[in-house]
Amino acid sequence: MEELKQRGRKREGRHRDTWDPFQLNPIGAEKERKRTCFRILQNLVAVIVGLLVLVSGVMSKGSLLVLTTLTSPVSLRNDVDRQFYTLMLMCVLVMPNMLMFLKSLWKCVFKSYVAPNPKTLAIMCGIESLVAIGTAILVLIVMPRLDVLTNLCIPGGICILSAALQIAFRLQSQSWMILYPICSLILVISGYILLVVDYYVRETSHVPGQVEGCYIYVGIAIFASLLVSLNWWENPFQASTNIQEMLSQMDSFRDTVYVFTSVIRMALTLGVYFLYYCLIAETRIEWDAFTKASKGTVEIGLGLFFLQAFCSAACHWFGVVACKIHSVRFAFALPVSLTGPATLILGIILFLTQAESFAPSPETASLYVIENVTIHTPFWPFCHELQALKDLNTTPVVMLEITHSICKTSLNNPNAMWPFSMMALEGVCMWLGLVSCTYYVWKIKVQRIERTSQLFVRRLYESAFIDLSMLLNTKMKAVRSANKERLDRYRGDPKEEHKDCFDFECHIFVDDAFMVEKDTNTKLVNTYVSDLIQVVMEVYRVFTNKEPDEVSIIETPYGGRLAFVMPEGNMLFVHLKDKQLIRHKKRWSQIMYLYYLLGWKGYNVKNPQKITRQNNPSRASLISLDGESYLLPSHDNDMKRRHISDDNTYIMALDGDTDFHPGALILLVDRLRMYDNVGAACGRIHPTGMGPMVWYQKFEYAVGHWLQKTAEHVFGSVLCSPGCFSLFRGSALMDDNVLKRYTTKATQASEYVQYDQGEDRWLCTLLLQQGWRVEYNAASDAYTNSPQEFKEFYNQRRRWGPSTLANTLDLLHSGAETVKRNTSISMIYILYQIFTVASSILGPASVTLMVAGAFQFVFGIEGTLCIIIAVIPPTLYMIICFVTKPNFQITIAAILSVIYAFLMTASFFSIIGDMVKQGTFITPTGLFLVSGAILYMVTAILHPQECTLIIYGLMYFICIPSGYLLLTIYSLVNMHIVSWGTRESSKGKEQKKQVGVVCHRDCKMCCWDVKVQVTQETDSLVLQQLQQAVNPHAPAAKAEPNEPEEPKSQSTQEVHSSLDANKHILDLKDEEMTHKKDVSKENLNKDNDERDNCSDRSGSSKSYEKKIDDDTDYDDDDDSDDDYDYNEYDALEPKEVVPESDWVDPVKTEFLKKLTYANLKRNLQEQIRYTLRNKNQEDLCEELVLILTDTLNEELKDKVGPEDVLSVAQLEELQYALNEAARRIVKTNRIENGAQRLERRVKRAIERTLVAPQVEKLSEDEYDFWEKLLERYLHPIQDDKAHLEEVTRELKSLRNKAVFLYFIINVLWIVATFFLQAIGTEVLSINIPKYYPNGTLADEPLRVEPLSLMFLLSFAILLIVQFLAMLYHRVYTLIHVVSYRSTEKNYKEKDEEDEDEGLILGNPVNLTVTADDL
Repeated sequence: MEELKQRGRKREGRHRDTWDPFQLNPIGAEKERKRTCFRILQNLVAVIVGLLVLVSGVMSKGSLLVLTTLTSPVSLRNDVDRQFYTLMLMCVLVMPNMLMFLKSLWKCVFKSYVAPNPKTLAIMCGIESLVAIGTAILVLIVMPRLDVLTNLCIPGGICILSAALQIAFRLQSQSWMILYPICSLILVISGYILLVVDYYVRETSHVPGQVEGCYIYVGIAIFASLLVSLNWWENPFQASTNIQEMLSQMDSFRDTVYVFTSVIRMALTLGVYFLYYCLIAETRIEWDAFTKASKGTVEIGLGLFFLQAFCSAACHWFGVVACKIHSVRFAFALPVSLTGPATLILGIILFLTQAESFAPSPETASLYVIENVTIHTPFWPFCHELQALKDLNTTPVVMLEITHSICKTSLNNPNAMWPFSMMALEGVCMWLGLVSCTYYVWKIKVQRIERTSQLFVRRLYESAFIDLSMLLNTKMKAVRSANKERLDRYRGDPKEEHKDCFDFECHIFVDDAFMVEKDTNTKLVNTYVSDLIQVVMEVYRVFTNKEPDEVSIIETPYGGRLAFVMPEGNMLFVHLKDKQLIRHKKRWSQIMYLYYLLGWKGYNVKNPQKITRQNNPSRASLISLDGESYLLPSHDNDMKRRHISDDNTYIMALDGDTDFHPGALILLVDRLRMYDNVGAACGRIHPTGMGPMVWYQKFEYAVGHWLQKTAEHVFGSVLCSPGCFSLFRGSALMDDNVLKRYTTKATQASEYVQYDQGEDRWLCTLLLQQGWRVEYNAASDAYTNSPQEFKEFYNQRRRWGPSTLANTLDLLHSGAETVKRNTSISMIYILYQIFTVASSILGPASVTLMVAGAFQFVFGIEGTLCIIIAVIPPTLYMIICFVTKPNFQITIAAILSVIYAFLMTASFFSIIGDMVKQGTFITPTGLFLVSGAILYMVTAILHPQECTLIIYGLMYFICIPSGYLLLTIYSLVNMHIVSWGTRESSKGKEQKKQVGVVCHRDCKMCCWDVKVQVTQETDSLVLQQLQQAVNPHAPAAKAEPNEPEEPKSQSTQEVHSSLDANKHILDLKDEEMTHKKDVSKENLNKDNDERDNCSDRSGSSKSYEKKIDDDTDYDDDDDSDDDYDYNEYDALEPKEVVPESDWVDPVKTEFLKKLTYANLKRNLQEQIRYTLRNKNQEDLCEELVLILTDTLNEELKDKVGPEDVLSVAQLEELQYALNEAARRIVKTNRIENGAQRLERRVKRAIERTLVAPQVEKLSEDEYDFWEKLLERYLHPIQDDKAHLEEVTRELKSLRNKAVFLYFIINVLWIVATFFLQAIGTEVLSINIPKYYPNGTLADEPLRVEPLSLMFLLSFAILLIVQFLAMLYHRVYTLIHVVSYRSTEKNYKEKDEEDEDEGLILGNPVNLTVTADDL
């Protein structure tokens, strides 16, 4: 309701100014906000992940403690059982090293292998050897000889080395934080002291169950803990500035190092195990005993082993997930820190609930006196009774052993129970020492999307100490004052309080933007450009309720350019391509903007052009860099790009009909920012439109993204990033053999198919062959128009099909070389792509056999005859495609598609009826149908926002013959046609209406047919003659004799004069205004003259120059604005008139509508409100709006009409009057601080309101760049007739070869199936047992042909592989979405004063202007 009221208030405000207050407010016009459902999802996921971390950690730690208890020499198990449990304990230590070895070996073999530095490898192997020895000694030798409570506490001491290194390196961001590691060190040492004292008391108090020589094992435990603490030595060193070179070098070959170290750790663990238990232990290993273990022992041992291994891996993975979803404190640090206490609490609960089964007998309960010594603890009889229960099968073995281990502690002290408090205090010290040592984990700020290697130092986790290893392995995000290098990994804008603010500019490239008017032979912009201008202005009004402030019209060698400054300062460029001057179509437009954005602009910012001082530039164009003066780049973004590497320059490629939200773009940026080898990323494309063809494409796109693209992403790399919505990395496009080769002009038949029919796929193929990875993000949604007509759909796929096959074969042909270069592509992935290509080639035959099966199901015809009938339609259609025109081919395909759809519908219901008739669905066809339906249903459910697309699955099913049989034939036979066939306008059908007509009358009488037309040219000529008669001394405007007359579109003399005069912004020296020029008037004109200098100087953008000028004013003192007067330089230098083409005037006239009386009033009000939006001056703002509106009304009342454009003289008078009124208002309000700054701000708002669109020219350097680019790469292609005929012959020859290959392969498949059918299933078939739904076995088995079964199994395996990849991808997509929503913030509008400060930060050298500069 509040939103309705707010919109109503806005509408009432518009209604006061115009009779047309109604407007379109498109969906998405409001700023993106967090949605409540995503907030709930974020919190729910964080809670679930935190609980999973805690549960898996407790289970891992608890199962390890149980295993160590079962292997104890004083346990109640026999030697055979203890020997088996010890083997399982050893396997627990080996398992994470085995997983690390397999993962690293996979990366080295199938990804990339980098030879390690021998010195670094030796150091790492030495450290890992010590860690492995310490871990094996502590877990395999020491912990079985200690009680379960000591084993729970003693691993906490392995943080001692990390605490010592933190103290030594002083890694804390604040000096007082050094208390954390100091306290940790003190607490750990205190815990060790309490451990020694506790065992001394046990020995002297004769606590039963103690291992002989327990002091030795306590000392060994402390020593082994010190060795284990070496495991995380790398973390403090990475956070400091020490040995950074070695650590950074090791990152490049870390996988290779892990291959060696994992093998060494496994070997040493096995060595310690066999060395101790074969040579040293009292009870040696008996090899025959492993076969004598009881079934219960084997089940318990294997169960504990798999539970510990699985829970350790799960705890590590869920911990990583918790960090990636930005829930480090509550889903990672808290549950991991509570793992130890939670394990203790769980053990106490189990002990209390199971204690009844261990109740002492009456006889044992009376034993309170032994050798005349009184027992002071009630725990003694309970522990004594346990000896009698060890052989009972009804007793829980695990709880019995845990209870027996507890009885070895001071709880069973016959004298007193108070020594047990030392053990409790020891546990508290160890736990607090760990928490204080890892205090930094609670303060870590994780970026939205992080790689695991950026979160944790080591990829390997320690399953024996899962909670400690995860905390100590978390990277220290220490703040270092020494190494102050600037990192561009994630460059946010300091002017914006939002993590996702990027330097952004938009370029729209209109292909074939001009047309020639037939009657006058005048080149004008076409209706597409006119509509685009109207849309930009309308959207601008939606967001700001005013017209665009600053617009530039620029003529270029390729046509023209329009530049808009958007409300928040972003730049929008519209490039108008003239196909007579530059090559048209999509690939050449891509080459055009890539060379412009990456080549020219990148070179320009790296080599700023130096200015000669004779040009006398204004202060706005100077920047001091090491005492040199340089010309600033055209726009603010160009200057900022100087500090941004090409790796962090991203190009978002879009089609004109693509719609998306900002979040979709940011999610793609995340993919490129997280992985340096990702060259491109694409999102989920949703086709839009209505009709059966769109319904088919909705499910087709869904299946393609759900299964195929996710499988490509998971197993290798996406092969095609669609040009309608893709993000590319600048450095990837600039790589060798990418952009340069992309400029290759097609000369051969295969090149026409690969290069020009699927340019997006070819560009991705070039990236893959150079070693770059292409990724897919399922959460990045974009919506694009899809073909709604059958003909348009077939023509689109006619281009896509051969291009897809050509690029895939090119990639497979260079597979061996690509595997060497690209770490994301392995030979297994190449084999997967070969299988998919083979499946697509056999698609027509497979669909033909499917149709034959449909005939057999529906009509009950014999199998061989069904195959013959099914082959006839595609064969006839192939002949039709060879001999008829494409339009007729499409018509026949449409008719056949309808027939096939009816047949597939009948087949669908026939299959269901057959399953009912057979009484079972366990048949090859039934299983395939049911399992496929279940798979697609589950896939749709896992995509909750898209699950309704499953409805279109039936449409997709009945259109399979059309999409995979008829369309394949049509695409192959028409391969020689290289035109796009979609989105192409007919030539010569568009004609612009008459432009610049003042009067048009037709007079028809009986014998007369008179046509009278007065155009702007004749009107201007009459006006010139009148002016010459009135003022003979005034120079008359002379038209160029060799140029055609420019059509004018104004309807009044004032508009015409404003068009001529506005070639220079408000540049008019009106002698009649001299009586008004006081001091404030001179200051006002000074700003206009400065702007004139900027607009006439080549290579400078008016909008940018004015922006820098205003910012420079803010940097100076309030009284320093009038120090220089540039009017004298304006008088010395003549203005250079920019020649205008025919198309400029109509475009400029459209933008001049902002200077009408009605628009000026609205623009002024909104400009004042926008300028003072963050100044806490609401009352002053409204007073300014009210009085300035009244001033505007007084100045223009009864002088101009509501829709009349003001002349330059009227704009001068109006600007002077508004400035004077603003000055009086600010002065009367008596603002204490910043009055002059506020006055300048208001004057700038008035100036922006009255500024006219500018006609500018390119700088000489940029003009030369475009000329050379056109000459080298983009000159219009003009092939002679002989070459075109030769290309046509080659294309037809290629077509014939491709059709023959397809035909032979598919015919062989069909013939093989036909003969198998003819031979009969009794002779050659595979018998499959047939089961009914009740589970009974049928008398006769199912007989299936080998080829059919092979095809079904292959397709089923492919679907299962893609389904598993989809599950994996879904999990990581959920992580990414939750992390994005957790870091999303509401936008804050930027303050213009903050912009000034941002520029100061970007250019710390003070700007100084001397007399020599002027």
